[in-house]
Amino acid sequence: MEIIKRRALIIDRDGTIITEPPIDYQIDSLEKLEFVPRAISALAMLSGLDYEFVMASNQDGLGTESFPEDTFWGAQNKMMKTLEGEGIKFDDVLIDKSFEEENAPTRKPRTGMFSKYMTPEYDLAGSFVIGDRVTDIILAKNLGAKGILMQKPEVGVEMLESASCSTSCCLISEDWAEIAEYIRCGARTATVERDTRETKISATIDLDGRGKSNIDTGLNFLDHMIEQIVHHAGVSLELVAKGDLNVDEHHTMEDVAIVLGELVSTALGDKRGIERYGYALPMDECRALVVLDFGGRIDFDWRVQFTREMVGDVPTEMFSHFFKSFSQSAKCNLHIEATGENDHHKIEGVFKAFARSLKRAIKRDAFKYELPSSKGVL
Repeated sequence: MEIIKRRALIIDRDGTIITEPPIDYQIDSLEKLEFVPRAISALAMLSGLDYEFVMASNQDGLGTESFPEDTFWGAQNKMMKTLEGEGIKFDDVLIDKSFEEENAPTRKPRTGMFSKYMTPEYDLAGSFVIGDRVTDIILAKNLGAKGILMQKPEVGVEMLESASCSTSCCLISEDWAEIAEYIRCGARTATVERDTRETKISATIDLDGRGKSNIDTGLNFLDHMIEQIVHHAGVSLELVAKGDLNVDEHHTMEDVAIVLGELVSTALGDKRGIERYGYALPMDECRALVVLDFGGRIDFDWRVQFTREMVGDVPTEMFSHFFKSFSQSAKCNLHIEATGENDHHKIEGVFKAFARSLKRAIKRDAFKYELPSSKGVL
């Protein structure tokens, strides 16, 4: 009989659940008690999952003259009562009272407070540490858990790089709703390798745009167009393709589109919570209309005419085949229409409209995590 291990959400208090005063960093009165925006609603949603809630906090010198205990517990008890009123119950509250210079084994990011969780009955690899400081991510590293850093992404990246702990952080976000979505629904990533006699392609996608992007297909204009998808759809994508361009562009463009479709389809998973449908936009003198549906059925309609044989280093006849290959691989309905005078603008408008359509269709709402179908199945 398989033993189901317990998982934990180890959540920092100050700066993560409640705001941290910028001067003395002590919440020692009710006047200083203020919840981080959306923390309560997000924690309430997560409380329905099979995680134990653990509050962990360093409270420098708690119980000393610099931070008397009676000034701490009023705000602490009020916070806990407020959370409990919203159905949020912490299974454990761990507080280290030492000063940083004491180097106590119980002070985060050291693991002295967490011996209970460092036992075989807990799945720390499936657990999370959530906090606003890099020490919280180091704690995650020390425990073998996944870290979530509550910071602006650009700030968080620098913090993690300076502490050499980037690999222990699975998400950087200052938005509790996004954090809750990530924990509840999981990452929407996929990696696909395609190796044929004509092409060799390696690609990884993150539909929620966490990570870097790099595109290299050997076709400069195609790279430029796929970069439009990355930018306007808000995804991150690493894609390297080596194709038989000495023959022509066909195999490379076809297989790149197939891989892109497989990536999106795989990363969407069971499609719970997604919007499912997409739409369009104008481009200078052109009008590009792209509508799609990730409903699991395949239909492709192309209504774009070109006057030039090539745009950059790509034959214009290959664009319809590119998007048809994507629709078949991604298992979606995809209808594309564009009018205008400039072929470059037309196809760029198509790619941008496709990207915006994709962005809308893959958008996920963790607070409405259900299949986007009246049939109950996709």
